[in-house]
Amino acid sequence: MTNSQKTIPKTGEIAIGTLLLTSGELLEDVSLHYEISGPEGAPVILVCHALTGNQHTIGTDHQPGWWNGLIGEGNYVDTEAYQVLTFNVLGGCHGSTGPTTNNKRTNLPYRSHFPHITVRDMVHAQQNALKKLGIQHLAAVMGGSLGGMQAMEWGILYPNIMDKIIVLASTPVYSDYGIAYNHIAETSIIQDSAWDNGNYISNTDLKGLEIARMVGMVTYRSAALFNERFERKSSKSKYDVNAYLDHQGKKLTERFDANSYLTLLRAMNDHDIGKDRGGWEAAARNITLPILAISYDRDLIFEPSFMKKFAGEVVNGSYVHVETDFGHDGFLTEFPKWGPEVEQFLNG
Repeated sequence: MTNSQKTIPKTGEIAIGTLLLTSGELLEDVSLHYEISGPEGAPVILVCHALTGNQHTIGTDHQPGWWNGLIGEGNYVDTEAYQVLTFNVLGGCHGSTGPTTNNKRTNLPYRSHFPHITVRDMVHAQQNALKKLGIQHLAAVMGGSLGGMQAMEWGILYPNIMDKIIVLASTPVYSDYGIAYNHIAETSIIQDSAWDNGNYISNTDLKGLEIARMVGMVTYRSAALFNERFERKSSKSKYDVNAYLDHQGKKLTERFDANSYLTLLRAMNDHDIGKDRGGWEAAARNITLPILAISYDRDLIFEPSFMKKFAGEVVNGSYVHVETDFGHDGFLTEFPKWGPEVEQFLNG
């Protein structure tokens, strides 16, 4: 199947109209923002981003994207051979329909009244957007963490429009351990005195969101990495590790919306490819596409042993484990360790 040859702007917004959510609710006037790179007419790889990511996978020389170094001209995912497309996820806060966008019925932002969405809803929205762009076939779908959840659902919901799937640092069911940490993050946000039932005046006023990010940073990386990096050093009576977490918390409030954060956390909590499909093992066995699953050592939330078990249930599944001190964040760094595996899988 070939894609249409219409010219697609490198960045933009795609209106997809009304979307029927898995809850049965209709979400109106849905649109997704996107970024695409690579030569027109080349095979398309869809990249799905993680919790606080966005559509700027590659970015620019002045503002490199979050997977710049893995993806680009001459990189492991070569944009001289492929087009790489990323949508800002449904429920996000970088242009796509989510809590920060206006509800046309009230002419006010949805805020905490944005409907509950699932990973499946995200995938359905992306498929509708692909149709609008004239893209009928994908060489691959790939993503890490929340992006990996989407990649799995792509393989189940729309298996006939892609060739391969790459899942990084993600499992077929979100763990109780992950849900527990998300509960701490959510509680810190909604109990913030500035929260005001999601009607906060400024995102940067939310100390609860800063704390939620600190919790996340501790789970994303390993004790070994923290100990090696900070070595109990301090400055001005403050431990360097504390200053680092304070900085990361503040930085997130300047670029990410708290209502979107909660919307996406809740979607992650509900992730289970086996829901209404006879369990995750049965769902995995129904995936016939080649899948590459990559896990990372010391990943607290997405256990490597579970990823290996998932790959073993898939008919054409393959599994790679990466030794790293970065833990879950391994999928965002140390590309020479695992980029060649991605390159070989895509081009093999």
